[in-house]
Amino acid sequence: METNKKSLHWECPMPELDFDVITLGHGSGGLLTNKLLDSGVFDLLSNEYLDKRHDGAFLPGGLAFTTDSFVVSPIFFPGGNIGELAINGTVNDLAMCGAVPKFLSLSFIIEEGLPVTRFWDILVSIRNACATAGVVVVTGDTKVVERGKGDQIFINTTGIGYTHPKAKIDSRRIGAGDKIILSGNLAAHGVAILSVREGLAFESDILSDTRALNRPVEALIERFGEGVKLLRDPTRGGVATALNEIARDTRLGTEIREDQLPIAEQVAGACEILGLDPLYVANEGIFLAWVDASIADECLAFLRQTDECAEAACIGEMVEEHPGKVILQSSIGGRRVVNMLPGEQLPRIC
Repeated sequence: METNKKSLHWECPMPELDFDVITLGHGSGGLLTNKLLDSGVFDLLSNEYLDKRHDGAFLPGGLAFTTDSFVVSPIFFPGGNIGELAINGTVNDLAMCGAVPKFLSLSFIIEEGLPVTRFWDILVSIRNACATAGVVVVTGDTKVVERGKGDQIFINTTGIGYTHPKAKIDSRRIGAGDKIILSGNLAAHGVAILSVREGLAFESDILSDTRALNRPVEALIERFGEGVKLLRDPTRGGVATALNEIARDTRLGTEIREDQLPIAEQVAGACEILGLDPLYVANEGIFLAWVDASIADECLAFLRQTDECAEAACIGEMVEEHPGKVILQSSIGGRRVVNMLPGEQLPRIC
């Protein structure tokens, strides 16, 4: 019996778009990325798992699943390299699902000419990052492309974990009055990358914040359970873009306070010199948590006791006013709208 292949195909005309080609800005994680995904990916591939638009998917049987690709340039940067970044990034995406990461896949696309010593250093970092996070690599793939057809090395990782039994991570549970906690200092990763690219020297070394966050997140959920309503790691597009996405999805307003934003003095100074708004700079070792107001102070105190989140701060709350918008209360008393990152502030950041 022959299968009518045509009957299985969905022929759909491409929607009208306000762009003709893909640009670096479409990989920023900000407004252009959202336009690209909304213009086809989410509609054409729509299903109950993808439609949640989270850092990973919640699967039957209490599983969480995520995948990510890493193209950071340079591949070695102050505080880390592409190998540990790949492991930490995937572990953190699972943690943002309220899951305990367990197993990873690891795939390399290597450009001909990469020194074996550099590849070995990356592998050692991967091994150490896995040990720190408590995960194991169980499968993978390796491809080599011709010289000039890649940029030293790209890495893809996929992760699987088990959803914590006390976790109930869902943006639909967020309500007015819920507090927003940022787990640590922002903008360190993006500034570390840019300092290498531009050959900049600061009075003190600025290191990437890349780290695994699964252990403090697991402890937070174990302690506070359903009081932790949503988790998000503000990587590409920074804190501003993550806040805008949640304001859009919840149809609530977000208010944050500039004087509560945690940022290291040297990073703040570098952002000022470089003309960067730290709210839009990528991070690789902090997370945002939307928590019930009744437990916010206790959550904050709990996180500050951990090594990974010692600089945690409550930066704002969700409100009924100005739905879908993020408003910043400046340290001098003014108010301004914080929009989603419009284009590409810094390409090849992760």
